Amino acid sequence: MQMVQETFDDLGVALSDVTFVVVDLETTGGSPADCGITEIGAVKVRGGEVLGEFQTLVRPSTPIPAFITVLTGISDAMVANSPRIDAALPAFLEFARGSVLVAHNAGFDVSFLKAAAQQTGHPWPGLAVLDTVRLARQLVHRDEAPNHKLSSLATLFGADTTPDHRALHDARATVDVLHGLIERVGNLGVHTLEELQSYHSRVTPAQRRKRFLADAMPSAPGVYVFKDHRGEPLYVGTAVDIRRRTRTYFTASETRRRMAEMVGIAESITPIVCATRLEAQVRELRLIAEHKPRYNRRSRHPEKALWVKLTVEPFPRLSIVRQVRGDGAHYAGPFGSRKSAEAAVIAVHEVIPLRQCTQTLTQRSRKSACVLFEMGRCGAPCIGEQTTEEYAEVAGQAASALIGDGRDLVAALRAKLDSLAEQERFEDATSLRDRMLALVRATARAQRLAPLSSAPEIVAAQRRETGGWEVVCVRYGRLAGTTVTPRGADPMPYIDALRSTAEVVAEPTAPAPAAHPEETELVLKWLETPGTRLVSMDGEWTCPVGGAGMARAELEPLSRRWQDFPDSWGETGAAPLERPPGAVRTGA
Repeated sequence: MQMVQETFDDLGVALSDVTFVVVDLETTGGSPADCGITEIGAVKVRGGEVLGEFQTLVRPSTPIPAFITVLTGISDAMVANSPRIDAALPAFLEFARGSVLVAHNAGFDVSFLKAAAQQTGHPWPGLAVLDTVRLARQLVHRDEAPNHKLSSLATLFGADTTPDHRALHDARATVDVLHGLIERVGNLGVHTLEELQSYHSRVTPAQRRKRFLADAMPSAPGVYVFKDHRGEPLYVGTAVDIRRRTRTYFTASETRRRMAEMVGIAESITPIVCATRLEAQVRELRLIAEHKPRYNRRSRHPEKALWVKLTVEPFPRLSIVRQVRGDGAHYAGPFGSRKSAEAAVIAVHEVIPLRQCTQTLTQRSRKSACVLFEMGRCGAPCIGEQTTEEYAEVAGQAASALIGDGRDLVAALRAKLDSLAEQERFEDATSLRDRMLALVRATARAQRLAPLSSAPEIVAAQRRETGGWEVVCVRYGRLAGTTVTPRGADPMPYIDALRSTAEVVAEPTAPAPAAHPEETELVLKWLETPGTRLVSMDGEWTCPVGGAGMARAELEPLSRRWQDFPDSWGETGAAPLERPPGAVRTGA
């Protein structure tokens, strides 16, 4: 069985149960690329007891340099009858199998062992590695030892063997150094291999002191909430295994500076065990939206989502609003920022001559026309140039693009995009592309959310890998309940119980769902997962033919391709629709 770091992290193996193989090599030089191993020495220990030793000289493929002989005492004559590395290495790997490899300046020894494995055609077993030099730098101060060389540390910890540049002797000395270092970290509360390895990485003292908070966590899926001394949430997250995940915040696995700061403030962790992964994800979103923890960066303000609205008035216009109302207007969104909402509005105005003024117009209104009329981008209903019937045709085009068939709008935008590309107005084409994508993303989102938002109830199920079913009840786009059924049991009684106990949800104003849009999108993603079975449905679940989803599927790949491209498109021979408006022509 090959032991790797992740295995020990998951199990949290006590240091007293870990088998260490402490190894030292002597070589013909400092680089594994052109130097070879002359001696391997290793000691196997567990729980402070020596289980065995391994030692062999190795005959290198090149003569041993004189200065190496002076340093180690190993000469060509000594290794003349010794095995080659292709025979010595398999024996060592068998000796070290299933252990944690320890060395002083481990990078040197492991690099030679890996090079030898590659040279002889043996797969490297992926042993976990512990470097006593790196650990000593964390634990041994300058006032205790002049440096972190093996000889200095052996003296400090009273090693029984004096290092002398012979592999087995140095390995024995390293064993005593390892035990001395483990004793020191044990006094600091480090008792597992995971904690030892995280200690010799960059983990703040605050993280180490707080790791006991994770000990009481359940090994179950769900949500965890870090809280401060007042019980206020600092951070909310989800995990397949809450205990395992929260433990990583106190080890080297956590590299985010903000999280280290958060751990220093945290005084407790609250676990919330969930029946399904979807429930955990939804609970996380709801808790973040409710408490707005300062260390969560996403999903903190779902109430600030914006919508683009085609107003209901004699001469409709596009407006950016925060709330969907039951006023008969058409809506697209939600948008995560005002910038993206404004980009979508501009994209519509690029090809549909809607009025852009904000004043209220009636059939009797008579105002002065703006410059858009002179540019041919508005029919000027403000001065009577368009009747309500004529303008209604223009507004109908915009409504169709927002809630139904947007192919005409997208085709017009793409034609304009191609025209800009052929004129080599690449910066303008880039801006148009971004506005175009903002529009189709938002309209596709609204068209996908609207059916769930208006459906009183959807019950669906997915088969679990361990057997049984994972069942969800969705009402008006909100997760109203979820359950799992035992393997081999009839799922219908469980489904009936779920429906009768699920949350009662008030009907919202479509296309806005009864939940925050991000929650409804999570539910929709779950429903669209291959293998999901629809148990029952009250309502309709459809998307318009030719809707924005089709346009988005076409444009997203083009957008990714357009990111990098030569600054002269003409040399590629690409068709206009394939030209990347994301490229910028230098010197244009």
